[in-house]
Amino acid sequence: MLALRDEAVDAILERTHVLKQALLDFVLDADGKLAKALETYAAAQLRNGSGDPVRQQLTIDSFLIEGRVQDQSPLELFIQTQPDLSDSDRQLLSRWRYSFTGLFAIVKILPDGFELMNWLTAKHYIVKPNNTKTQQEMSRLQPGEIILARICPVTDSYWTFSGPYTQMGKLGKPKLAVAIGNFKENYKNQLYSDAPELLEEAWQSVAKYHQQFVEFFGGDEVTMPGYQLNKKIAELQEIITKQSLEQAGIDSSKSLAQIAQEAGVDEEEIKAAAAELGADAKAVSQLFNNKNTTAKMVAPKVELPAELKKAEQVTVLSHPRWGQMFLPTYSKLKAILAASDWQSIDGAEKLIRHYLEDEKINAFVWRRLAAEYPAPLEKILQTVLQRPEFRLETDLDAVLQEFNKPLEPELPETASVPLHLHNLFQEAITEVHKTKSKEKGQKKPAKGFQKL
Repeated sequence: MLALRDEAVDAILERTHVLKQALLDFVLDADGKLAKALETYAAAQLRNGSGDPVRQQLTIDSFLIEGRVQDQSPLELFIQTQPDLSDSDRQLLSRWRYSFTGLFAIVKILPDGFELMNWLTAKHYIVKPNNTKTQQEMSRLQPGEIILARICPVTDSYWTFSGPYTQMGKLGKPKLAVAIGNFKENYKNQLYSDAPELLEEAWQSVAKYHQQFVEFFGGDEVTMPGYQLNKKIAELQEIITKQSLEQAGIDSSKSLAQIAQEAGVDEEEIKAAAAELGADAKAVSQLFNNKNTTAKMVAPKVELPAELKKAEQVTVLSHPRWGQMFLPTYSKLKAILAASDWQSIDGAEKLIRHYLEDEKINAFVWRRLAAEYPAPLEKILQTVLQRPEFRLETDLDAVLQEFNKPLEPELPETASVPLHLHNLFQEAITEVHKTKSKEKGQKKPAKGFQKL
């Protein structure tokens, strides 16, 4: 069982627990602007719905640091309004602005805590429970287990748990990859939060892919049949992959057999992984030969979903921050906005509502439509929303928020991921492929790994 043996450490951790509860009470008991800010923040973070009490508490904990009330965080407001805080308390509280939520692997059990690794960034932390209840609960944990938790710094050398945690057990690579994918979906604002350099590189990769898209297609908007678009995307991916291989020191002119021999893997293994990914075998070989590359981040493969490949028309809108939007009904929507009598078009109102309600259709799409068709879009929304007073210029953002659409971009799927995550995902796919191969002919394969 874990034991807090150092009296000085014990005292600091106990004070951390007391201050955290005081900060939490300060926020939960507040009214006015602070209460409204919490409500708005929680609605945005939990917009997909969550009955999970741990996720709800983690959302409140993150609001303490990341929420804003007139350009100040609740933590800053708390420090300002508590004159009895000692200098050491203020110093301790100030450190908490670096707290973050992560998906951690337990590397080692320590006498008074844990060594954890954040799977999103591969960074290691010494983390100690700050109260007896948490200490007793976590005594069951074992090395190799995965936990979802929020941690905050106590000193320069160790951290503590900010609140509750979720125990996930020991996960194989496919399940771990799925857990990371779920984390990306549920905690978008926490991605690489302890590694701003990785986050910046990920955003730069989005801008770079946008530029490559524009250069390849000749513009930031393109419309064509789904099957044709899929082929063009594959061509673009091939160009990007070739450039990446050259930058990584892999000779794209070499045969697959030569690459397999140099990488020290079986040629059939590369082919199997490539087939599973739908990727070029040489690109897949890169993950077996990381000695040839110094890259920290790797671009994911982009491929149209099956339903879009079969679509009669698909429009792609590209943006250096929002990424790419694939819309099979965009041409029809523009026709509605350009029509002299939009209500005479069959399914017009239904399509407008679909664009409002579908979470995949983001604020970027709406702002583009507003820029191109301001007058007709305003009139249509007045009718559809039954708000004759609606004004596009002043009210659009409020409507987008009402329909749970973030006003600022979240890191798109085309963003590069850290090399260790890329390797994990590819190894997970290979593992699932081998499992399916063994099961083939015996029973229907399981659904398997869900890629990020």
